[in-house]
Amino acid sequence: MIEGMPVGPLQVNCWIVGDETTGEALVVDPGEEADRVTDFLAARGLAPVAIVATHGHFDHVGGVAEMKRRFPGCPFVAPEEDLPYMERAAESAARWGLEVEPPPPPDRFLRDGDELRAGGIVLRAIATPGHTPGGTCLFGEVDGRPVLLSGDTLFEGSIGRTDFPGGDLETLLRSIRERLFVLPDETIVLPGHGPGTTIGAERRGNPFVRGETP
Repeated sequence: MIEGMPVGPLQVNCWIVGDETTGEALVVDPGEEADRVTDFLAARGLAPVAIVATHGHFDHVGGVAEMKRRFPGCPFVAPEEDLPYMERAAESAARWGLEVEPPPPPDRFLRDGDELRAGGIVLRAIATPGHTPGGTCLFGEVDGRPVLLSGDTLFEGSIGRTDFPGGDLETLLRSIRERLFVLPDETIVLPGHGPGTTIGAERRGNPFVRGETP
């Protein structure tokens, strides 16, 4: 199963990918509200085997420290390239008038091609730099459907911002075209903010990738 919950003031989609047969789960982008995430896991009889960040921005990692306290044996997995963002999470949040607890250092770095497993579910890491240098998507089959957790790389009708430090528009567009648009049209895209979409819909109509926006 896969289910998302918007968390925190910036409404980050925290995705829970779980195998209800084995009780194992991946918690992806727990930006805040560790209580809600923990309650959901308990209600489904799931225990996290990894806490994963698609990238290092504070709104995606603000709940990691509390999740690690609740599940101390669960590894935190995140892109090495985004360590500076995680280390400055509190400072970055303060610019938005917000407070977050910085995450601990990752127990393991998330690299292109890595596989993350929750029971019989396998998600493969796809490096998609551009929004941040370490931006990463996760692709696999869940409940018989191809699914992409796209972080802040690709949204319905939009793309991740590139005006933050470390962002680069041409790099992001290349990541989307060369790493994501090669996936099957029917792939369900579950982004870091907002509603879902499909690879086919975005390939055909995303105005940013098609070069139709100023």
